[in-house]
Amino acid sequence: MFIAGLMSGTSLDAMDAGLIQVQDGVAVGRFKGVSIAWTIEQRHLLQQATIEAIKWDFTGKQPEVFQPTSKLIAQVAAKAISQLLQANNLVQKDLHAIGFHGQTVLHRPPVLDVLGKTLQIGDAELLAHATKTKVVHDFRSADIENGGHGAPLAPAWHFELAKRRDKSPTVFLNIGGISNITFISVLDGSDPQQQMLAFDCGPGNGPMDALVQHHGLGLMDKDGELAAAGVVNRQVVDKIIAGLPKAGIVASFDRWKFDHQCVSELSVEDGAASLLEITAQGIVRAINALPVLPVEVLVGGGGRLNPVLMHRLSILLDCPVRLCDAAGFDGDLIEAEAFAWLAALRLSGQANSWPNTTGVLRPVSGGLICDPCD
Repeated sequence: MFIAGLMSGTSLDAMDAGLIQVQDGVAVGRFKGVSIAWTIEQRHLLQQATIEAIKWDFTGKQPEVFQPTSKLIAQVAAKAISQLLQANNLVQKDLHAIGFHGQTVLHRPPVLDVLGKTLQIGDAELLAHATKTKVVHDFRSADIENGGHGAPLAPAWHFELAKRRDKSPTVFLNIGGISNITFISVLDGSDPQQQMLAFDCGPGNGPMDALVQHHGLGLMDKDGELAAAGVVNRQVVDKIIAGLPKAGIVASFDRWKFDHQCVSELSVEDGAASLLEITAQGIVRAINALPVLPVEVLVGGGGRLNPVLMHRLSILLDCPVRLCDAAGFDGDLIEAEAFAWLAALRLSGQANSWPNTTGVLRPVSGGLICDPCD
């Protein structure tokens, strides 16, 4: 059966759609994906929803902007599904289900005995009716309700990809708005998924993107040109890194925990260089905190397209650093494919998050199911 996955990250660049085929409980084949960039007007609405979410902070009535934003996300998602099917010469009846992440507008990790809170908006019911397909959504809430962080969730899919590669121990590194890693120590034996470790490392592209946008220089530091022209401010870097939680344990961050204000006194070039170094050092300390060094680090997400950051990681790490693409995977689609796989696990009643990946008290099968027939 074919299952589609949809992901829109906190960088607010695009809606990505990926496709997997599940046979006898195993994801087989490789398929084309699509990406629909948000227009300027759509980005503005998404940004406004995020701003209002931060002000709201899970207190009182939800902001009114959530409703039109949720509708927009579902409409673009339906368009992405249509394009995805066309790209793979499939029709609607070929599609068994859709894994729909929605858009994270606010995330508060658990603190001690206080449960966390998270919100992904996106009208799953509208998407189900528009595509005439079952939609699995709200993947994070069940994990949160059972004491977890609700993030990161991609480890379930990283494990499947690692089995294809047949190399362990290995690390999947995703550099999006936030950077996070999945450490896969073994590929077989008793409950190998429960032996994975996963956690957010610290900032990814988010603060850099915000800096560039603040100065009106585009949406991102293309090819790391600004960072390459700047000088790292060690005092700023050390201060941010010192404020990160202990590496090697479950952790999750809201995208807006980190911004560009820490480099507001620097030139844009020095600020970019310092933010890039913060991202690199956060990743390095995380990988160095693992039980053993991996045989390779496979990098996905938008950050992998920054050659300056990739070069810096290759210098700082004592293990090979490779693009996911070089390993035979599409680094732009892994997150979207992950939510297709999470949907497959949910529909079959299998766990899709574990204590060592999210801090949840027990393995959980997260996700709500929205049937177009209901």
